[in-house]
Amino acid sequence: MKKEELIITPKTKVFDIIEAYPELEDILIAYVPTFEKLKNPVLRRTVGKVATLQQAALIGNVNVGLLVNQLRQEIGQTAEEINSEEHQYNYQSPTWFDTNKVTAQFDVREMLANGEHPVAQVMEDLKKQKEDEIYQLIAPFLPVPLIEKASSFGFIHWIKKENDELFFIFFVKNKSI
Repeated sequence: MKKEELIITPKTKVFDIIEAYPELEDILIAYVPTFEKLKNPVLRRTVGKVATLQQAALIGNVNVGLLVNQLRQEIGQTAEEINSEEHQYNYQSPTWFDTNKVTAQFDVREMLANGEHPVAQVMEDLKKQKEDEIYQLIAPFLPVPLIEKASSFGFIHWIKKENDELFFIFFVKNKSI
């Protein structure tokens, strides 16, 4: 993508930004330290291609408007007022959670390390889940794009953060959909 064609917005993919403006990589990492992993070319081609700045801001728990405008300012684009969409991510243990109902689990860390996208595998696994069965995902960072994709297919989630590099995300079919 040519520099003059890439206008940075919340929907811009992280990969596209770093490819068009390599000088923005360190600024992005300063805002979202988890994205230090993007220095690894394998992860850059996987996670970076699916994660938008909106999602990066959620992962890093930063204001998307500030992030977008900081990046825009660095490359000479005009700052704009950004209306950030509200996303609901559940960090509170829900009433539906029961360890006995966890019927499948998938650890995406090895797949990511090998440069593969886990989204297709997770979506395939989720399709097999029956009502009240819980699917456990293990990830090295908050997989916002994957959570949003699962939500669009009628799954609700609970995020259990062990530390900055270990997240357990539990999915169950939303009975109200």
